[in-house]
Amino acid sequence: MARQLLGQTLVRKLPSGEMLRGTIVEVEAYLARRDPASHSHRGPTGKNRSMFGPPGTLYVYPIHSRHCLNIVTEPAGTGSAILIRALEPFEGWFHMAAARRAPPLQDSAIRWPGWSRHLCSGPARLCQAMSIDRDQDGLDLTTSDQVWLEEPPLEIQTRRFRVRQGPRIGISQAQALPLRYFIDGHHCVSGCARDHSRGRYWTFLQPGE
Repeated sequence: MARQLLGQTLVRKLPSGEMLRGTIVEVEAYLARRDPASHSHRGPTGKNRSMFGPPGTLYVYPIHSRHCLNIVTEPAGTGSAILIRALEPFEGWFHMAAARRAPPLQDSAIRWPGWSRHLCSGPARLCQAMSIDRDQDGLDLTTSDQVWLEEPPLEIQTRRFRVRQGPRIGISQAQALPLRYFIDGHHCVSGCARDHSRGRYWTFLQPGE
């Protein structure tokens, strides 16, 4: 399921009706069994209850005054989810830039064409950019009118990409489990450039490879 999410479109509809969209380029899996880094490791609590919901439930948890978005993947009561770590935004840049307190869009684009990389590179950044917080915790991704998944646009569907797998980032337990999946070479993937076969050098919105 983690691999299948790569290349899909995450959609956020704001209360104003504005639409935000981005392509998923990096995820991490958190298992229900033998995974001490998973929030479900010690069983359900008031804070992680959504992680034990049915498949498609959103589990949103706070971290350092920001939030992280997870999608539950196994039957209710199991406690397994996929953390969405990074997106390549392609709709709603102005809102994302304002939410992330980024420099003005025009100035950023002029100074550095790859400015959008930092909008949604990392789980807390993407939630801030997409205005996702605990209000979305527990929503059903398959029926929600606030957050859902879509098939990618045709120009993204036709782009070929390779998936790399490795250890998860920023955890203190079970670091060796290779449960992080990301699109090789994509400019918006978080972490180190050396994780990629040739560094970070392309996006879906750029022509070419």
